[in-house]
Amino acid sequence: MGTAPKRSANKAAIVKWELRLYVAGQTAKSLQAFANLKRICEDHLSGEYRIEIVDLLQNPQLAKGDQILALPTLVRKLPEPVRKIIGDLSNTERVLVGLDLQARQEAD
Repeated sequence: MGTAPKRSANKAAIVKWELRLYVAGQTAKSLQAFANLKRICEDHLSGEYRIEIVDLLQNPQLAKGDQILALPTLVRKLPEPVRKIIGDLSNTERVLVGLDLQARQEAD
């Protein structure tokens, strides 16, 4: 008699947002981009996200798959469609708009 696999009751296992941050080493700009991304995710994505850091100094061939032209670059893999944001992610409003978490504010 077989047993059914147990399902985890851990809500943290639910990943709705898959984010990939491309960097080139642990530069000040790369570290700032990660810190900004982590803060934005904690504030707006309620733990339903996963961040993957891709260091192109260690794995330069990975830049080709997401067509990375500048660093740091954030790629939203899920939810689709794929979106990219270039820079240190210090402009929170720009990042929220880029991730489709906030509508673009119209200039008055």
